[in-house]
Amino acid sequence: MDAFWAWFWGTGWFWFAMFWVALAVNGRAAFKLLLDWKGMLTTCRFVEDAYARLPALPDEARLEREPAAPVFVHVVPAWEEPEIATTLQALLHSRYPHGKLHVVVATREAEERAPHPAMAAPTAELVRRFRETLPPWQQKMLTLVALPGEGRKADQLNWALRPEVLRGLLDGQHDPARVFVGVSDADSIPDPNTHRWIAADVLETGGSLAYQGVTLSLANFDRLDVRGRVCAIQQSSIFIRVSIARLINERRRVAWFARLSARAPGAARLVRPLFDFCFRRSQICLGHHEFVRLDALRALGLFPTAGATEDSALGLALGAHGILIAALPLLELVDLPETTEKMVRQNARWYKGVLDDVAFLWSAWRARPSAFNLAQLGRHVGNKVIEWPIAAVVYPVLGFLGWHLAYRFSAHPLWFVLGVAFPSVSLGLTIWVGGIVTQDLIESLTPHLPRRVSVARTTLRQKFWGTFRCQTYWLLATRGAWRVLWALARTGRFEPAKTDRVARPAWARAPPGRLRSVALTRRRRDSTIVKHA
Repeated sequence: MDAFWAWFWGTGWFWFAMFWVALAVNGRAAFKLLLDWKGMLTTCRFVEDAYARLPALPDEARLEREPAAPVFVHVVPAWEEPEIATTLQALLHSRYPHGKLHVVVATREAEERAPHPAMAAPTAELVRRFRETLPPWQQKMLTLVALPGEGRKADQLNWALRPEVLRGLLDGQHDPARVFVGVSDADSIPDPNTHRWIAADVLETGGSLAYQGVTLSLANFDRLDVRGRVCAIQQSSIFIRVSIARLINERRRVAWFARLSARAPGAARLVRPLFDFCFRRSQICLGHHEFVRLDALRALGLFPTAGATEDSALGLALGAHGILIAALPLLELVDLPETTEKMVRQNARWYKGVLDDVAFLWSAWRARPSAFNLAQLGRHVGNKVIEWPIAAVVYPVLGFLGWHLAYRFSAHPLWFVLGVAFPSVSLGLTIWVGGIVTQDLIESLTPHLPRRVSVARTTLRQKFWGTFRCQTYWLLATRGAWRVLWALARTGRFEPAKTDRVARPAWARAPPGRLRSVALTRRRRDSTIVKHA
């Protein structure tokens, strides 16, 4: 064994190669964190500018008179949602003409046949009861449909968008090019000016075929424990530093290339494959706070039903058809799953959707083997399918390896400096960007939230854990990915489960005044367990 280790550590060519691999991975990690920082700043400036211009948006009276103002069919797919009335109340109070906004709740008949035992009534019955409390003009805005048989969220959405349903809502008089289909989850709380902002964009610039709004997972922030609050901030940061920032920058890049094509069409044709392969990025839909024009959605065959997540597939389908999604700067609140198990389950469903999307991207490239489609397929497989499950192990290991090997090659001063600097910078940026900057920027958005939420860290414990446990959410996401891979390896299948918003832990069900005492009880119990262990 000693001879083996002597040989292993003496293989200079192997450690030379590993040194440069570690250097590249650590440099890439630092570069990605800088991009995340820039992405958050871009999104926050985008949001701040939009809210500063809210008073200039057309009011409801003008939109009522304006024949070019779009009509919205806002669909809320729901399954076992005890608090759906909160979302419906927020949508019905949108600042938009009542005759041009239709809210459709899509439930499943299966739930009415076998309701959740912890719910007072099935979701459809809760919607009916809520509708009875509304004034007549709001009752006309709210429609309920139920999907027969089995199906997922995409099937519910498509059931609500059948021609016979739309004819009843729109009186058969509206052009599909003037109708936008909006989607909210049953825990969404959108900004009341959302539809008004899109209408203003349509009237001023002609609008876009699709929009994706800024979503923050802070709706139930006051019900979360310390770990949950850290995860809520981190999940929200994904939306602002990756999802929305990518949409903003993608449109900028495409606009820049369009200007190049106008000035130098010959050169643009030559570099177009390189531009598409190196600089274009896939578009991300979040499954809520999203809007697609009806004619464009019909051209796609409505919402994709093949995969576990219709939202990611929709973004890829829009990109494959050359449709750019516009970033919508107004905010929406959604819930974060309130237990560790639910967060793992949510990420498992998302990772299963990532695996399912590979087949779509492969077929898109086979049908049209362009540089853009090849780049989307390659990045999706590399950055999501492969990197998601292993990043939590690979980056720390290669960071430590980079430090160690820097001393092995200390005879080369430049190599030594790079070998020590890249892992150190990556670790520092992880804490700075993930634990400090993210918190500050999320806090800067709270004055614009559709509901009052305080995310400030008020205790030393919250500040410490929020800063140095900022990778907690990523570890839970890794567990979700491995749960999928393990199930596929053992049984060949994985059935993604919806986030359960019915059953809640005792501390989350406690009234606000009792949350502190419940938290203290949990800490005493945990400390007792540790002592006995």
